[in-house]
Amino acid sequence: MEQSANLSYALNTFYLLMSGAFVMLMAAGFSMLEAGMVRSKNTVEILTKNIALYSIACLMYMLFGYHIMYPDGGNGLIPFVHLGFSADNDSIAVLGGGAAFSHMADFFFQLVFVATAMSIVSGVVAERMKLWSFLVFATIFCAVIYPIQGYWKWGEGFLHQLGFYDFAGSGVVHLAGAAAAVAAVILLGARLGKYGKNGQVRAIPGCNMPLATLGTFILWFGWFGFNGGSQLNIASITDANAVALVFVNTNMAAAAGVVAAMLASKFKFGKPDLTMALNGALAGLVAITADPLSPTPFVATLIGAVAGVLVFYAIMFIDKLKLDDPVGAISVHGINGIWGLLALTFSNPKTSFLIQLLGVTVIFAFVFICSFAVWYLLKKTVGIRVTEEEEMNGLDISECGLEAYPDFITKH
Repeated sequence: MEQSANLSYALNTFYLLMSGAFVMLMAAGFSMLEAGMVRSKNTVEILTKNIALYSIACLMYMLFGYHIMYPDGGNGLIPFVHLGFSADNDSIAVLGGGAAFSHMADFFFQLVFVATAMSIVSGVVAERMKLWSFLVFATIFCAVIYPIQGYWKWGEGFLHQLGFYDFAGSGVVHLAGAAAAVAAVILLGARLGKYGKNGQVRAIPGCNMPLATLGTFILWFGWFGFNGGSQLNIASITDANAVALVFVNTNMAAAAGVVAAMLASKFKFGKPDLTMALNGALAGLVAITADPLSPTPFVATLIGAVAGVLVFYAIMFIDKLKLDDPVGAISVHGINGIWGLLALTFSNPKTSFLIQLLGVTVIFAFVFICSFAVWYLLKKTVGIRVTEEEEMNGLDISECGLEAYPDFITKH
């Protein structure tokens, strides 16, 4: 009996750690996707943002965020925060308490989700935001803003108690990241030359489509840990079968998103658009994240297909609102985060459409208001936007003093 419990504990812990490592790899996916979708003169700066935000997320979540999101207690709205870390106990104490996996493994798995949410903001504000202003916001977002709304659901706060459902984070992670990004863009403004005086939208192509495509495939791969790991356990037949279904549904939703976005592009423009196909994959992944366990693979495919169409038209609509989003992240993570949270009510009979809608509203409103306040304070103090000259010359030199693709240098 004890040997079986030991094995289950070890297997669950290993699975959670490997799933977390998969999600950590998504940081590389976001880095490559964003580096490919911006112009070459801004590549170093966007890469610096991504490795810095991941590191800041780790530190802030360890010091503050985890203890806010998973407190010792609370009233459902405000957690009772206990700062401090305790390592796992010895095997007798762990198994005696009925623990299914290591406490440290759970912390690591939750930590990498925070960085994912913050990575969404990075791409949206690309090519015109001051690096250090962004990193100050990342510090506050990862330490306080993200954990509070995360507590309301995953920390068993009031949204959880009302019956709000979010299996792996369409709301807690993706909608939250999109809400913070929308607040930033409103105060930041569009890139120079993006919109004409008469309202026309000018495309600003990225510098490296192979890199963007590689980034999308890395994100797709990492998403198996994102969704599959959210089952938390794998050491029983029930859990193993659940993980298998989650993997299949995650993959099918992404595939359907690609095809649907390509067909929408073909219908609208006469040709398939690669960037729309890439965002179609991500849109399908975001949508199915809300509940990859309840639908059948066929229903998951339909959810992903709708997401692919939604992201295509949402990107164009966001542009008409003059919200400049270089990577389409608001449409991918925001619009399809909402779609996934509402769509799950069709296949999960234990959920309520109205409660899901309430959860969407609460998460977006809270994160948007808090983020807007922080961005506004930064704008009025240190500033959030680089000068026109710095933007024209590229942020690589002005913010980082380094070029990603330097010309040949001749020594005299």
